[in-house]
Amino acid sequence: MLRRWHVAVLAVLGVLALACDGAGATPEPTSTGGAKKGYPSSMAALGDSITAGYGSCRVFVACSRNSWSTGGADGLDSHYQRILAKNPRIKGHARNFAVPGARSADLAKQAASAVDAKVQYVTILIGANDACGGGADSMTSVKAFRKRVDAGLDRLRDGLPKARILVASIPDVHRLWELAHDDPAAVRAWKLGICPSMLADPTSDSEAAEARRDRVDDRIDAYNDQLGQACEAYGDRCRWDGGGAHGVRFDIDLLNKVDYFHPSVAGQRRLAEVTYPGRITW
Repeated sequence: MLRRWHVAVLAVLGVLALACDGAGATPEPTSTGGAKKGYPSSMAALGDSITAGYGSCRVFVACSRNSWSTGGADGLDSHYQRILAKNPRIKGHARNFAVPGARSADLAKQAASAVDAKVQYVTILIGANDACGGGADSMTSVKAFRKRVDAGLDRLRDGLPKARILVASIPDVHRLWELAHDDPAAVRAWKLGICPSMLADPTSDSEAAEARRDRVDDRIDAYNDQLGQACEAYGDRCRWDGGGAHGVRFDIDLLNKVDYFHPSVAGQRRLAEVTYPGRITW
């Protein structure tokens, strides 16, 4: 969930992204036989900085090799790696179109990229920046959010009618405040502009501050309701995570130590675990 202040940092650290970005050193599949029936041979990730792996390389850059969806880092157990173990033909065919700072309005454009790539499986995690991108008064309305999500899903349905879609819920940002608002390092990081609608004045217990946090929390809940409904309306090729990502009880070890907001590698691994549709036949 990128803020404007990151631009200068990205210019300085951009070269480091080359070491972190991409699927990286993808582990060999644990099975060298043919693909098990139904497992996709290509995939794409859509979303924002969470799916881009932002901060997971311990610098202010995207680090998609650690993405819960398409990452290939050792020990990550991403969706890509789990599928790879069942279908070696997906190796090298995982694209990450997630962009730090993206909002629901950007989903249709990302979906178009997935269509152009002709992938068979798409993951979507979007919405945190609609709630976090500014003050509480600038949050995307629930109606507009749903309209934009539907536009992205419509683009996928039209362009990839046979693809499987996974829609993940927005993580619990209020939980992050509860977890770390007394941590001096986290407070210092948040003062740089991390999710100000929720995390501004993190140590304040005033009625106004509490009301603002509750308002953002309620908006994220409403977004998640709409994500689930949109996936249901899409049809049987769309799977909702059932609130799995939102339900993760993050602790400090699951947050990176750069901004105390985005998932660490351990946090990305946890998101992969709770969102992977392994209980459902491909």
